Amino acid sequence: MIQNTLLAARDLGRLYEIASILIRFGFGDMVRRLGMGTVLEKAGKVLHWQEAEELARLEPAARIRCAIEELGPGFVKLGQVLSTRIDLFPPEYIAEFAKLQDQVPPLPFEDILAQLERDIGGAVDDVFASVDKKPLAAASIAQVHRATLKSGDEVVLKIRRPGVHKVIDADLRLLARLAEVAEESAEELRQFQPQKIAAEFAKSIHSELDLANECKNAERIAKNFKTHPDIVIPKVYWEYASESLNVQQFIDGIAGSDLDAVDAAGLDRKKLAVSGANAVMKMVFEDRFFHADPHPGNVIYLPGNRIAFIDFGMAGRLSDDRRTQLVDLLFAIVQRDAAGACKILLHWSGATTTRNDTLTGEIDDMIDKTHGVPLKQLRISELMNELIALLRAHNLSLPPDLTMLSKAFISLEGMGRQLDPDYDMIAQAEPFLRKQMLNRISPKEVLKRGRKGLADGFEIMTELPKDTHDLVKTLQSGHFRFNMKIDDAESFLDRIDKVIARLIMGIVIAALIMGSSIVMTVSGSEIPLGLSVFAMLGFFGAVIGALYLLYTNWRGR
Repeated sequence: MIQNTLLAARDLGRLYEIASILIRFGFGDMVRRLGMGTVLEKAGKVLHWQEAEELARLEPAARIRCAIEELGPGFVKLGQVLSTRIDLFPPEYIAEFAKLQDQVPPLPFEDILAQLERDIGGAVDDVFASVDKKPLAAASIAQVHRATLKSGDEVVLKIRRPGVHKVIDADLRLLARLAEVAEESAEELRQFQPQKIAAEFAKSIHSELDLANECKNAERIAKNFKTHPDIVIPKVYWEYASESLNVQQFIDGIAGSDLDAVDAAGLDRKKLAVSGANAVMKMVFEDRFFHADPHPGNVIYLPGNRIAFIDFGMAGRLSDDRRTQLVDLLFAIVQRDAAGACKILLHWSGATTTRNDTLTGEIDDMIDKTHGVPLKQLRISELMNELIALLRAHNLSLPPDLTMLSKAFISLEGMGRQLDPDYDMIAQAEPFLRKQMLNRISPKEVLKRGRKGLADGFEIMTELPKDTHDLVKTLQSGHFRFNMKIDDAESFLDRIDKVIARLIMGIVIAALIMGSSIVMTVSGSEIPLGLSVFAMLGFFGAVIGALYLLYTNWRGR
C-alpha cells in the first residue's frame, strides 16, 4: 500500500492537503483505499472525515472538477491533460475537465523583476523602452506582459513564475506514487491507466515549463507557413529567449472569441473558417507537426481575413507511419471497411489480437448510420466521440499523440462552426486525404518503400548468422531464460488458490467421515464413552462441512 511508497517527510504536508480536499468533495473512500489516511494518521495528522453536504449532491464528474480546481494549478494542468483523453473518460467527464481554466492571481511585477533581469542578462531599462507592469494574462506556470524593445518592436514577455519548478516537482512526485498505488490496489481505477496518465502528464508539463521549447515550436510552424501570407505566426526574439523567458512579437488583432468585432471589422467568417481549417489540415497531414489546442483563445483575426496562431506550449507530432495509419482509418470508414478500421484501432490500442468480431460489428453499425448522410449534417466530433466510446466499451485506449490530435480536430470543428454554421470539416479534409492517398502510390513513394524493404531484408539476412551463433552460445551456457506473461495472472492464481483450498477441505471431510464411521462401528463397551461422543461430533461436523462445500461449489458454478 501507500505506506511503502510515500515515505518522504517533505511530501506529508501536501499529502494531507490533498486528502482533506478529496474527503470534503466526497472521495473519502478513495483516500482510505489508497492508504493515505493511515500514513497521515501515523505521522500525527488528524483527518476530518465529514464531507460537505452541498458538495456531495453534485454529480461525480462535477465533484472531481471542483476538487481539481481546489487542489491547485498543478492539478488543473492535469485536468487539462485529462480533457484530451476522450478514449478513457465518458463525455460528461471530458466536458467537466474542459471547464478547467488555468488562471491564477498574477504576481506583482516586482516579484518577477529579478528573474526577468537574470534572463535578459542586464537591467530591464537597458533592453526595453517600456514594460507594462500589468499582465495581459496570468497562469500557473507563467504570466504575460506587454513590452517595447529599444528598437521600437512591440513584444510580449512570457515570464515563468519563480519557484514554480519546485511546486510542480512535488506534485509530480506525489502523483506518480498515488498512480502506482491506485493501479495496484483499486481495480475500478486500473481501466483509466493512472500510471500511464501520470507519466504523460509529467512529460507534458515539463515541456511547458521549458519556454524555449515553446519558441522552437512556434519557429518550426512559422517555417512551414512561410509561403502562406494568410497565416501569421509571431516572430521569436531568440537573443532574449531562454528556458524561463519567451519573447515574441505582439500581435494586435481581434480575439478569436469576439465574433461581434469580426463582423464590425467587415471580415469574412466563411473565409476565416476555411483558412483556419486548411492551416490545421496542412499541419497534420503535410507537416506532421501541429498546434494541439486551436481554440478561439489561441487565435487572432487580422485585416485581410488573415489568422494568427499564438501559444505553442502544446504541440503534437505524428510519425510518418502514424499519418499513414490515420489516412488508412479514414479511408476505411469512407469505404465502409469495418474490419480494416477495427484492425487499425486494435493496433493503436496495443491489443495482442488483430481481430475483434464484436468491435467490427459495432463499427459497421456506426458506419452504416452515417452512410448517405449529407456532408453538412455530419459532425466529425460526434463521429470521433462515438468511435472512441466503442474503444472505451472494449477497454481499449489510444496513444497520446492521437488523443491530442482528436482533441485538436474537435476544437477546430467547434471554432469553424462558430464562425460559419454551414462549416463542413470533412469537405475541408477531403483534398488533403486524397493527396496523401495519391502520394502513397506515386512512383517516388513506391520506390522509397521498396528500398526500405530491401534494406530491412538485407539487414535481417546479414544479422541472421550472428544472431543464431549468439542463441546457440546462450543455450550452451545454460543462461537461456523463457518469460511467459499471463493476462490477469493475479485473478487466475486466486482461482487456483480457491480450488486447492476446496480440494484440501474435501480430503479432510472424507477423512473425518471414514474415521468417525470406523470408530462408531466398534462396540460401545470396547471404547471409552468420550471417544464415542468425539466420533459422533466428527461425523456431524464432516456432514456440515460437506454440505458447505457443496453449497460453495454450486454458488461458484
